[in-house]
Amino acid sequence: MANSDYSIEVSAEATFIAPRSNPAASQYFFAYRITIRNAGRLPAKLLSRHWVITHGDGHVEEVQGDGVVGEQPHLRPGEAFEYTSAAVLRTPIGTMHGEYLMLADDGHTFHAPIPVFRLLGPGATLH
Repeated sequence: MANSDYSIEVSAEATFIAPRSNPAASQYFFAYRITIRNAGRLPAKLLSRHWVITHGDGHVEEVQGDGVVGEQPHLRPGEAFEYTSAAVLRTPIGTMHGEYLMLADDGHTFHAPIPVFRLLGPGATLH
């Protein structure tokens, strides 16, 4: 069982959506686009997701569930799946990261890490 049999690359890009946000009510709306690419040698299906969302004030939320946006994409080697979703934070800055649980066609399950990405609203600065 070589590591290169089971390799999923995940990239993310987040955008602040001002019209859907209400800073006076501590609601900052972010859309994010995720690209999942099978860089391994075996086809694999995305079974579930686990997100860790950290608000700028240190509050942490965890979100788990089956699939992504109602789908459980099956990716052959070299194939990619892209989707858009959203998160609402109570601060104008935060981070998200997590992992997908994948099932390869040979029956092996493995985790595909989602690297940390930042959510930056208006006036948010990184120190």
